Amino acid sequence: MVNAPGELGKRYCESSGMERHELPESHWLKLEPLLPGRPGSHGRAAKDNRNFLNAVLYLSKTGLAWRDLPDRFGKWDTAYHRFNQWCKKGVWQRLFEAVSRDADMEWLMMDSTVIRAHPHAAGMNGGADDEALGRSRGGFGTKIHLAVDALGNPVTITLSPGQDADISHAPDLLADHAPEKALADKGYDSDAFVKAIKEKGAEAVIPPKKNRKNPRDYDKDVYKKRNKVERTVGLLKQCRRVATRYEKTARNFLGIVLFAAINLWLK
Repeated sequence: MVNAPGELGKRYCESSGMERHELPESHWLKLEPLLPGRPGSHGRAAKDNRNFLNAVLYLSKTGLAWRDLPDRFGKWDTAYHRFNQWCKKGVWQRLFEAVSRDADMEWLMMDSTVIRAHPHAAGMNGGADDEALGRSRGGFGTKIHLAVDALGNPVTITLSPGQDADISHAPDLLADHAPEKALADKGYDSDAFVKAIKEKGAEAVIPPKKNRKNPRDYDKDVYKKRNKVERTVGLLKQCRRVATRYEKTARNFLGIVLFAAINLWLK
């Protein structure tokens, strides 16, 4: 008999005592020392950090509304307000930076992807651009700009309105990284950006645009490895709340994306 979709995962969870979409013990042990409100840290101890992280993981994976969180996670509004506060305080960004410290900077690979926004994501005061929302050929949505290391692990994540050009956010992806080679597609072909890469002592592996009068040489064999960043985008989108944007604020959507990226580092 062929197992129904998800049946193997369900059996594993039952055999290990885990509910579906919960942090494995190995992931929790890596995250626990980094969390705010842990026993022995400055300030008031938080109530059950692990259950809260499980709630965010469940929500991220399934794409459910906050109101539909299962009762085992406690009151949905308590979980939401805690998530919102962690976004405001930059907790997710700090956790992401902590787990990504050992990146392999032989290569830095860059790309972007447009995320369609659900109608519920619109409506915040201040205009769509202020919340990284805009219209592109892919529709109304947000663009995730992503840089990964030589192993495909995410090291920098930024957001912009969907219509923004990739090259305009390239300096943010290069940031303080010092790779040996920087890989990107033709959308990042710019004299200024190539110069910025070389000033870091790195080699630009970026195909030249067709309209260049003097096309620049690049390492075609190394460029074939750039698919790692595309695969990372696919892994992030396995979280339904990353694949579709439901959050009204760019701050909270970035929190969801960072949380998904943190879990990639923990695997």
